[in-house]
Amino acid sequence: MDRRQFLGALTGLSVGSLLPSRLAFPAIRTSKSMRGPVAKGPVIVCSRGKEWGEKVTRPGYEILTHGGHLLDAVEKSANVVELDPEDVSVGYGGIPNEDGVVQLDASIMDGPTHNCGAVAALEGIKTPCSVARRVMERTDHIMLVGKGAQRFAVMHGFKIENLLTEKARLLWLKWKENLSDKDDWFPAPEGVDYNQKRITGTINVFGLDAKGDLAGITTTSGLGFKIPGRVGDSPIIGAGLYVDNEVGAAGATGRGEEVIRTLGSFYVVQLMREGKSPNEACKLACERIVEINKRNGVPIDFNDKFIALNKKGEVGCYSILGSKERPPRVAWMDDKGFHVYEGGYLIERKK
Repeated sequence: MDRRQFLGALTGLSVGSLLPSRLAFPAIRTSKSMRGPVAKGPVIVCSRGKEWGEKVTRPGYEILTHGGHLLDAVEKSANVVELDPEDVSVGYGGIPNEDGVVQLDASIMDGPTHNCGAVAALEGIKTPCSVARRVMERTDHIMLVGKGAQRFAVMHGFKIENLLTEKARLLWLKWKENLSDKDDWFPAPEGVDYNQKRITGTINVFGLDAKGDLAGITTTSGLGFKIPGRVGDSPIIGAGLYVDNEVGAAGATGRGEEVIRTLGSFYVVQLMREGKSPNEACKLACERIVEINKRNGVPIDFNDKFIALNKKGEVGCYSILGSKERPPRVAWMDDKGFHVYEGGYLIERKK
């Protein structure tokens, strides 16, 4: 059995078969209140709301409705954010690491073949999800990182470019200047409109075509001002992204370290395999992260959000933190148009 056959065989295993019997998940039906909306026909889903959702989902949806390839559809939609310098959390224009260098992470997974590809700490390439697809299709590897990923991208025709926009540079400089009042950096002058928060952000894109096949992408510039070389959950299959063509797709955004150590997206998909709705599976993944941290006395001052799409086209999302003004959202386009769904959250976000 080769690697790809082995990975394919794993899709037939349920959570219960992978855990001791006392930990196996019971086959509990989902309550009606936890059921989400159902997309009709081919659908492209993304983890953004109205502001970005329509312009992200439309290109992929147009590909699907004109008989195009599922992977082309999710890639084209993910490229929208990767190429937009106004978004400071994905691709070109993303917030740099603590040295002022933009390092990108991305993954892609193809449901019908269960193949996947990823890149991490990739510098100088605007569309990391497209490089991840080349890794999946042109190598027997799953992940390439750093300089090796960049060399591979150049071999396949990608251009090395400066990804640090003026907007992102100013945000980085503001952070740098305010690290300490005991160093030699002068703080930025009063009245300068810089965002002082640690910026996070990622986008998940899923596709479900007319044949019922699934594919997904997760792409990000990672945690703003991270330690150089830090890799989050986005390029890790099972953490920031997981697709099972028999069940559905799931993706995560937020604090990647928490998603990695709970294999969040794999967990969501396996819960759907056990009969949970996308909404309930996402909620349980958030609860698991909270439970682990509370058990260890760690305050919940971070956020994670999961979105999911099952084989039937049902959509769901849930987050740890939220509010009436800022609930977690998931957007999609199907044969009835563009839609945004507001999911639930566990803890009220402090204003």
